[in-house]
Amino acid sequence: MLEHFFACPYCWEQISMLLDPDMSGESYVEDCQVCCNPIEVEFVMIDSEVAQFRAVKL
Repeated sequence: MLEHFFACPYCWEQISMLLDPDMSGESYVEDCQVCCNPIEVEFVMIDSEVAQFRAVKL
């Protein structure tokens, strides 16, 4: 698991999520820790580092 920090696309607060390398290349939905709105998350990891990351409103 790798902790990744980014801005929520709803409230723009800095939040973090634990990214599971086994989920690399898949999209899933997780709620913002601050405003509780659903965020669609998609990421790609290469050599245990985040190569691409996308977090968008649903």
